[in-house]
Amino acid sequence: MLSAAADQTPEAGSGLQYQYDLVCIGFGPASLAIAIALHDRELQARVLYIERQRNFVWHAGMLLPNARMQISFLKDLATLRDPRSKFTFVNYLKSKNRLVAFTNLSTFLPLRQEYNDYMSWCASHFEQDVQYGQEAISVSPTKNAKGPIKAWQVASRDVETNQTSTVTARSVVVAIGGKPRIPPALSAGGLDCRIIHSSSYSTAVPMILTDTYKAHNVAIIGGGQSAAEIFIDLQSRYPNSYVTLYTGASALKPSDDSPFVNEIFDPERVDTFYDLPTESRQKTVWSDKATNYGVVRPELLDRMYENMYHQRLHEPDQSKWPYKIVSWREVIGFEDCSDRRLRLKLKNTSNGEISMSDSSFDLAILGTGYERNGHETLLEPTRYLLQENRYAVERNYKIMFRKDAVADNCGIWLQGCCEESHGVCGVLLHSLRQEVD
Repeated sequence: MLSAAADQTPEAGSGLQYQYDLVCIGFGPASLAIAIALHDRELQARVLYIERQRNFVWHAGMLLPNARMQISFLKDLATLRDPRSKFTFVNYLKSKNRLVAFTNLSTFLPLRQEYNDYMSWCASHFEQDVQYGQEAISVSPTKNAKGPIKAWQVASRDVETNQTSTVTARSVVVAIGGKPRIPPALSAGGLDCRIIHSSSYSTAVPMILTDTYKAHNVAIIGGGQSAAEIFIDLQSRYPNSYVTLYTGASALKPSDDSPFVNEIFDPERVDTFYDLPTESRQKTVWSDKATNYGVVRPELLDRMYENMYHQRLHEPDQSKWPYKIVSWREVIGFEDCSDRRLRLKLKNTSNGEISMSDSSFDLAILGTGYERNGHETLLEPTRYLLQENRYAVERNYKIMFRKDAVADNCGIWLQGCCEESHGVCGVLLHSLRQEVD
């Protein structure tokens, strides 16, 4: 990505006219890991990070009070690459005077809020290289009369003023994360204000349901970790609320993070996956879904079941329970009610039968995951350079352009959207920082 001579300014008349050696679009965990790796290797490259948010924050909408990480703190931004780095989670704890106290917890899984603070602490070391409040809108090749492309033009927009600006770079990393997946049946004509995605849960819900002690009726749609965490959080945030979780599966299912399964995230396993035929890759991704998609940490499932059992203990009639989990139901639409609530249109996934929800809801929260195709719109001006009519990548995540269309020391790399070529670890937090070298 960056050569040893990355800090050298192009000579006049060389044709290498670019402002930066590297521009990273998005300053989340992947780009932050790149910043740390460059720092640790003492590469004096000209690097710019462009970030849409106004400051560093990781999944702000799901920083719930008791939510824990799903991976070991040893899979942080630096340890597996260089345990001696100043940016390890252990060194962060030491700098905050919490190392001994954290050790006494006897856990590998810190609170998500603490891990966000760790990453924010790391990000604070690179503020001079980050343009916050800037949303990248396109990446295009710079004009070149002849020969291969030698640089890229990155256009961005100020999120407050709408003013656009452009920078040029020899290398570009696109690490913009996922965008909320909204079921088409719920977003026709625009998303209703009574329906939100889990990504904005903790920031949006207090503004929508302002009375903490009112008997709000809330629906949660989804059967994964986010949906389960919200199901638990609502019970303490709004103690008089009624909460119903709908999942199209037959039951909530546990995530698999057993030792042998966890080996699929090892870098050498990525090598193996990348070399597989397309059909084998697809089968492998499907078989590995239980590590991350539509599944819930076992300890959270235990807590949920215990809460449900307490209801059964005090009230045998399930229709009177304030907290319900409804399986075999896919939400395929909704109708307005006279009391300004909404009623959900449900499809029974076992027999196809259509019905309306028994209750009407003040709010529906979508725990429906994320789509990771935002890079395609961003990179549309480069499509004519592709080797195939899709953004296929090499093992090192570099986009495959046509032979001789782009100079060897110039390119675009993708992060967080490479499941098709690199397996489920191609989109997950704990795999990206191992790949930055």
